[in-house]
Amino acid sequence: MRPNKFSIDQIIKIIAEADLPGNSVSAVARKYGVNPNTIYRWRQKYKGLSASEAKRLKALEEENSRLKRLLAEKELEIQALTDIIKKNL
Repeated sequence: MRPNKFSIDQIIKIIAEADLPGNSVSAVARKYGVNPNTIYRWRQKYKGLSASEAKRLKALEEENSRLKRLLAEKELEIQALTDIIKKNL
């Protein structure tokens, strides 16, 4: 996966700028070099969050994905061991 070129603080700033009266999402997207759909997706995800809350959300998402990978690895180990035991019996 490609790393994000914007920090959470920058994303919150871009969303706030796009929400200002007189600014269009497409103009703000052009200014920062992103797709307007990206701004809409960020708005849906981070709207109403402060920068610290958004950072916490991102940290929790990373932790969740790490735990899911760990669980998948353990389940594969269990499945492999179960198959070995069945073959030996």
